[in-house]
Amino acid sequence: MSPRRLHPLEKSLDIRFNDRELLRLALMHSSSLNENGEINESNERLEFLGDALLGFIVAKELYGRFQAWSEGELTQARSAVVSGDSLAKVADRMGLGKYLQVGRGEEASGGRRRPTNLAATFESLVGALFLDKGYTTARDFVIDALGDALAFEQISIPKNSKSALQEKVQTRGLAPPTYQTVAREGEEHARMFTVEVRVGGKVLGKGTGKRKSQAEQVAAADALNQLIGLERCSRSSVSEGEES
Repeated sequence: MSPRRLHPLEKSLDIRFNDRELLRLALMHSSSLNENGEINESNERLEFLGDALLGFIVAKELYGRFQAWSEGELTQARSAVVSGDSLAKVADRMGLGKYLQVGRGEEASGGRRRPTNLAATFESLVGALFLDKGYTTARDFVIDALGDALAFEQISIPKNSKSALQEKVQTRGLAPPTYQTVAREGEEHARMFTVEVRVGGKVLGKGTGKRKSQAEQVAAADALNQLIGLERCSRSSVSEGEES
């Protein structure tokens, strides 16, 4: 995609990149690499950077906005705000799918509208913006883009992450999760618990809280994030396999 074709996107986003190659790279799906010998990099590295940056920006914003919330509530809120479905809706509203560069197979299978691709493209865009304009611009862009998703009334916090994790592992045909307290710190009146949750003998999440039950909820939320991330990677690998 030529830099000129990206002008409408920059205009709609109200951003002008200093290095449009970063913007072009943010829109380069891995499926396009198999069909264009001149392209040797996709947006996956930018997605990695943008994902980490999004988590930090949202965590800091929630921490400042909701000072009465516990660690567990903040963790669950962050997970809801930066979930794949949430980011895909933002990317779709921005029209990013129109500019996403995909291979013919991915195009034919509706790849431009696939939620996982849209969410990954938004993350890549955040990463590119950070490299091009710096943290402050990237932060302001993220907060503005997420908008109502950061409002208290709109945040869909799972009421019971343990139940949600139980349902998730059951759909995968796995053994029920088990919880183990691995640390107890502090005086009795200010005790902190650290809990690990295991599925099939493997540690999938860890959480800390003032009560054991709270630590278990945070650990379950962490495990849910891990499973969702694995599912996204699996879907991406299958898509690449179909293209090759």
